[in-house]
Amino acid sequence: MFYRAEKALAQFFKNCYQILKRRKNGFNTRENHIIFEIKQYILQKQSHLEMACLFILHFYEQIKNHFLPECIQECRKIFLDRNMKTYDILIVGGGPIGLACGIEAEKAGLSYLILEKGALVNSLYNYPLNMTFFSTSDRLEIGDVPFMSINSKPTRIEALEYYRRVASKWNLPIKLFEEVRHITADGDLYTVTSNKESYLAKHVILATGFYDIPNRMHVPGEDLPKVTHYYKDPNFYAFQKVLVVGANNSAVDAAMETWRKGADVTMVIRGNEIGKRVKYWVKPDIENRIKEGSIKAYFDSSVAKISEKHVSINTPEGLVEIENDWVIAMTGYQPNLPFLKSLGIELSKDEIMKPRYDEESMETNLPNVYLAGVVCGGMNTHSLFIENSRVHAQQIVQSILEK
Repeated sequence: MFYRAEKALAQFFKNCYQILKRRKNGFNTRENHIIFEIKQYILQKQSHLEMACLFILHFYEQIKNHFLPECIQECRKIFLDRNMKTYDILIVGGGPIGLACGIEAEKAGLSYLILEKGALVNSLYNYPLNMTFFSTSDRLEIGDVPFMSINSKPTRIEALEYYRRVASKWNLPIKLFEEVRHITADGDLYTVTSNKESYLAKHVILATGFYDIPNRMHVPGEDLPKVTHYYKDPNFYAFQKVLVVGANNSAVDAAMETWRKGADVTMVIRGNEIGKRVKYWVKPDIENRIKEGSIKAYFDSSVAKISEKHVSINTPEGLVEIENDWVIAMTGYQPNLPFLKSLGIELSKDEIMKPRYDEESMETNLPNVYLAGVVCGGMNTHSLFIENSRVHAQQIVQSILEK
């Protein structure tokens, strides 16, 4: 009977392969590897049933509309039952809040795994090299590990070292450079499928932050190589003509730092003043540089068009064109709300698109799926920070323990 089941599966995989082969984009490296393994199974009649079922899991979205759901679910069940450990908690996101959730799970004696699509605390890693936090170091602490910094407000490099020490001290099980693609309900459990593996969990915590998707300007030329939404090192822009878009902390830091490296800096600001949230020790500096003319600023203005050597700006006086080498668009970022919506998490109907969750337990409208950190604010990304969302980890784990 088992042989007949494998023979039927072999034909099923052949059919899947034929459907997928018709895709316009072909297969990526990992997909080709999986397909090779499946072909070996089919041709040699070897018992690679688990790898075959992994094929179904990996290509689930592409094949789900072509076959009976029961057939696909059976393949998923075979693979899960034979190979997968069931975690109490699967944490998506390896930033400070994701790490805090892991620590609370560790304290509670729960089994857990953290998946992070980039480097450890990936968002902090992508911050500007010379960034200084607004919060004091004690407000950024997690896991009862002291955060010692040279000054009261730590720098990016100090934060990276601190959270690395935290992960090491607690020996947190974290898989880096592994992006979660799908989360699917399997009865009372959830199958979490990444670009590398699939996992089974009783509870899922989404601590995915908001730094991955920039707010676009939607202007011609925005996709030119000279345009970036992520500012890193001011030395790169030395002696260049730089346009900085924005008026808050990231924009002000980029303008000031590149200007100090000899760049000819122009700012385009949508409002009539520098942002009110700009760090209090920086705000007078940028305002004085603008006032004296060292940095040119167009207020109540917006970018109209970007070309290889120029930028056109809509100003109250009309259209202005300036020479330009680089555009640093510090227009803010947003959480991956389409991903939440694809999972079935409800979003508010207004422009904030705040996810639906219980304020006490942090549980969403999906049973046993929780939110933690800045993603809870939807498009209002300035309402939650590390210091006021660390508590989410305790709330979530407490809720899980009480079930």
